[in-house]
Amino acid sequence: MFYHVKELQYQAKPERPDPLFAKKLQEVLGGQFGEISVAMQYLFQGWNIRGNGKYKDLLLDTGTEELAHIEMLATMIARLLDNAPVADQEEAAKNPVIAAVLGGMNPQHAIVTGLGAAPTDSVGYPWNGRYIIASGNLLADFRANLNAESQGRLQVARLYEQTSDRGVRDMLSWLLARDTMHQNQWMAAIAELEEKEGKVVPSTFPRKLEKREVSYTLFNFSRGDDSALGRWASGPSPDGCGRFNYVANPVPLAPAPHLPPAPPYIYDTPPGVVSGKGPFVPPCY
Repeated sequence: MFYHVKELQYQAKPERPDPLFAKKLQEVLGGQFGEISVAMQYLFQGWNIRGNGKYKDLLLDTGTEELAHIEMLATMIARLLDNAPVADQEEAAKNPVIAAVLGGMNPQHAIVTGLGAAPTDSVGYPWNGRYIIASGNLLADFRANLNAESQGRLQVARLYEQTSDRGVRDMLSWLLARDTMHQNQWMAAIAELEEKEGKVVPSTFPRKLEKREVSYTLFNFSRGDDSALGRWASGPSPDGCGRFNYVANPVPLAPAPHLPPAPPYIYDTPPGVVSGKGPFVPPCY
């Protein structure tokens, strides 16, 4: 059960209107790595855990906080649109500075959402449930969470540099700090799970069923041998179950495939034409 607390988790009040920056903020609200994505990702991961415990609580705590971040961003977007001269753009466009701002404005903020936020990214693409990962394997999911927080913090940092508004920067500095915490919590949880069940996902799949002779082989498919200089090319593997080896010039391990022709009713290009063995003259009936 969720309860909505009317106060914001942290303040979201700009110094002045800026409809162009409101459009930019849509990315960290409804983009692939935005707050809607991490909120839904953590909540579904938590809801899908079969049983209770600290991991379930960690996910649901963090997912609930991300809902608060959605509200903060939606509030900031609405306030950036308040008093923006959107009703008289033609007159405002005579000022080149205002024209530049209005020229980049998301028109849907004025037409569709009534000067409010939308569940879309910065170019208007709707938020998509396919952005989220909730597999049921906590180690795989926590690694996805670490990536999501890393990408999200990167985008917020870029946005911080694109505004001089002290109010906007103040809110973004809060989000940056929370992303720092969330990256660290997922790293801590990942390390704990790796210590318990190993580093390779899924840990319960029998290793004897994979081709162990290439489980720790790096194939070089680039010109030169720069990739051989990494930790991943020699020495013991991080999972403790093998040693890396490097193949500078990998050779094919299977012959070229030869597929039989498709049935006539599929109407593929005739085999003779594909192989270059001769022309095909279609019937006139």
